[in-house]
Amino acid sequence: MMRRLLVAVLLIPLLGLGLAPTALATGTDAAAAAAAAAAARPGSPADDPSADVKARLAAIPGMTVTEEQPTTTGHRFFLLTYTQPVDHNRPWLGTFQQRLSVLHRGYDRPTVFFTNGYTLRTAPTRTEPTRLVDGNQVSIEYRYFTPSRPAPADWTKAGIKQAATDAHRLITALKRIYQEEWLSTGGSKGGMSSTYHRRFFPDDVAGTIAYVAPNDVDDREDSAYSRFFRTVGTPECRAALNATQRELLVRRDRLEARYAADNAAAGSTFTTIGSADRAYELAVLDSVWAFWQYSLAADCAKVPGAAGTDDALYAWLDAQVGITGNSDQALAGYTAYYYQAGTELGSPAFDVSHLAGVLHYDYKELYAPRTYVPRSIPMRFDPSAMRDIDRWVRGSAERIIFVYGQNDPWGAEPFRLGRGSEDSYVYTVPGGNHGSNIAGLPAGDSAAATAKVLEWAGLGADAARALSGGYQVPPIGPLDEAGLRQDRVRL
Repeated sequence: MMRRLLVAVLLIPLLGLGLAPTALATGTDAAAAAAAAAAARPGSPADDPSADVKARLAAIPGMTVTEEQPTTTGHRFFLLTYTQPVDHNRPWLGTFQQRLSVLHRGYDRPTVFFTNGYTLRTAPTRTEPTRLVDGNQVSIEYRYFTPSRPAPADWTKAGIKQAATDAHRLITALKRIYQEEWLSTGGSKGGMSSTYHRRFFPDDVAGTIAYVAPNDVDDREDSAYSRFFRTVGTPECRAALNATQRELLVRRDRLEARYAADNAAAGSTFTTIGSADRAYELAVLDSVWAFWQYSLAADCAKVPGAAGTDDALYAWLDAQVGITGNSDQALAGYTAYYYQAGTELGSPAFDVSHLAGVLHYDYKELYAPRTYVPRSIPMRFDPSAMRDIDRWVRGSAERIIFVYGQNDPWGAEPFRLGRGSEDSYVYTVPGGNHGSNIAGLPAGDSAAATAKVLEWAGLGADAARALSGGYQVPPIGPLDEAGLRQDRVRL
């Protein structure tokens, strides 16, 4: 009797905050509780398929429609917030508002759940899977990226399981409206996040398309990245990049002074990293990685090399990493990423022996997540987190497509399938960078991957046509072009 009374007392404030009792459950228990809660509210506009989608969204407990933006493409686009517990294990301890968007195509269409792993894009865009299935798209802002951050912020609640449960609660809530098949997707950190979500809630969606997603299983063992930089591209391109990187440090007396002056003129400060000298060295260390992340082999012709002028070297550095990219002002938007990298995700390291004698700092100490996170935020690394994800992918994953780029350094440590992985696939775009996608695959692979996306989305007839070459992939449109312009992320 006392226990029942205690549960009732706890539920009262949760319901007042818009949190359903599903916040106390996980997995199939949560789905069952959500269904029961929906059945108990038969009069809610959220459950009325004849109601306007905006009214249905606004009727979901905890959901607030903050804006509708006009589109001219047969879609409707909404910005919203959703009330989430700071700690899903103890939801009575407080909540925060998580931003999301809904790109509405139709109740009869599949829905794609998208996370880019960072801040929400506030203009309408479509991911590749959304375009392939001509579906709805729900996009979420990853927890602890502003403004989806509790105040005050308990950073121990910024982990991958908490974020996966954010996704689970949101998907469960929106399935009241979007009842056709769901897929999930994301690129880079978003690809990682979509995989983590499936590990903890494998039945939330029918399939996942994870693009260019790193899988740093052992953060202490990074030899794969050094091997990548020893073999990527041509010997001539690698030599030019190494020479450029070294020359940027050899000419530090002139180029760093310019770097510091430009940052001062922009109002940039370096409290987090520590100094302009440290920030400059980090920028140079990042430059070759950034080149391969965003460029193609043809861009090797633009690498200035050791004979480049000061202006050419400086302009090249700016093009790769951005002169103000390591300032406090720029890093503030990525604190949540670097915190995760230093506590669960891991981070890369690679051989820098070609820079011997021109570095001012210990490379492993400087080139680490701790450098990018304010010292007021404690960090402690959990080596078990990624090992758990990797075991699940190899032993239990179902219906996941991983897409990588051959020349993308983030793919040096990819997800690998195992004997327990079912109906899952790994594809690589030849010569591809961090923007690699299904469209860039060789024709046979692209058709097979497209067919799987359509099959998982419940579009069997289209899937069969895709395999036979008879499916017409929807063309790139204004929504897709906007998304492509925003795809240059820091990770």
